[in-house]
Amino acid sequence: MSEVNMSSFSHYMDDEYEKLFRRVNPPRVVIDNDVCKNATVIRVDSANKNGILLQVVQILTDLNLIVTKAYISSDGGWFMDVFNVTGQDGNKVTDEAILGYITKSLGPESCATSPIRAIGVKQTMDHTAIELLGSDRPGLLSEVSAVLTNLKCNILNAEVWTHNARVAAVMHVNDEDTGSAITDPQKLSVIKELLCNVLGVGNKKRVAKTVVTDELTHTERRLHQMLFADRDYDRVSDDDFDEKQRPNVNVVNWSDKDYSVVTIQSKDRPKLLFDTVCTLTDMQYVVFHANIDAEGPEAYQEYYIRHIDGSPVKSDAEKQRVIQCLEAAIERRVSEGLKLELCTTDRVGLLSDVTRIFRENSLTVTRAEVTTKGNKAVNTFYVRGASGCLVDPKTIESIRKIIGNTILQVKGCLDESKSVTQDSPTRSLFGGLFKSRSFVNFGLVKSYS
Repeated sequence: MSEVNMSSFSHYMDDEYEKLFRRVNPPRVVIDNDVCKNATVIRVDSANKNGILLQVVQILTDLNLIVTKAYISSDGGWFMDVFNVTGQDGNKVTDEAILGYITKSLGPESCATSPIRAIGVKQTMDHTAIELLGSDRPGLLSEVSAVLTNLKCNILNAEVWTHNARVAAVMHVNDEDTGSAITDPQKLSVIKELLCNVLGVGNKKRVAKTVVTDELTHTERRLHQMLFADRDYDRVSDDDFDEKQRPNVNVVNWSDKDYSVVTIQSKDRPKLLFDTVCTLTDMQYVVFHANIDAEGPEAYQEYYIRHIDGSPVKSDAEKQRVIQCLEAAIERRVSEGLKLELCTTDRVGLLSDVTRIFRENSLTVTRAEVTTKGNKAVNTFYVRGASGCLVDPKTIESIRKIIGNTILQVKGCLDESKSVTQDSPTRSLFGGLFKSRSFVNFGLVKSYS
């Protein structure tokens, strides 16, 4: 039998063994709302397999649950997790639909999923997913969305992260005319070419990427993978980073047990646990034990790890790389800038119009979450001045007059007492234009024509 066939046969047998092991030892999920005064306790017992910790954390994170405490143990062939979680409001989780989903997703009915490392434009029945990676600069999101709008692509959802002068984005788009995924090879080729041109502007030293693939993966994990592969953890300069925000990461070897112990102290925030576990998993480290405490404003995480080959951290260089990569994983989601929330009726070209207005008012987007719920667009932007400075309140007031004070809300430290709470005469003047399809044609990037 050839080496390729033997490898495929071995992989097949491993999958069959794992399925048999799971049938004989099905996962068990226990949810308790009585044992802890201020949190719901979720215990997961399961046969151990590579990546299961990330799978569990990812499910809890996607449900927007806050992990306040956790204990993790996965020595030998068995895996046990205990999580104390709350909802976004800080209360216990009592919604039966959410509790049922957790049980179904992590219990005996759950199916094993393997990590996917795809890059590029990916297709499903109703949308095409476009992954972008390049050098960050003011106005980039505006240019990207203008290109897609000009090519009659409707942006349904998007997530954009910037870190260390790099930008990564995952965008879900469909064809404006058909309302479905883009399948025309020629159109896909044009999309890739134009977006690569936009991403490559101004920096010939760092590569810009847009590649086609049919594989799917979790959006936020994919963003971590893209920036990690791009080595965004190699700092361009420490001058632009606030040392107070930098997490305290330490790595020591526990020689008696042949583990490396990673400790992380940082300001707590949602999805912090996901970000660190995701990075350790993608760096090919296995978490054998962990303790998490995030009940106060500061979070403390302690991981006992080995490399997937069974060895602890071997050298000072490897230790430094682990520290840098975990720092970067935490910093990527640190939202620098003023938070703006936009909620309005969705339409083709909306993101292009909004980000063009930001660009024309010298604002740069440091992070963005774009979602479509039914016919409503719910978008969150974190913005700063184009040179990295704080945003002038007068600039925000001017932008809100153009877009609509009730449509664009400020969720930050700006004093809104001087802002007009109702639509101003300026808003009435531009209201028709903002809703108009013809508004999309203003301000397209010249190099695309």
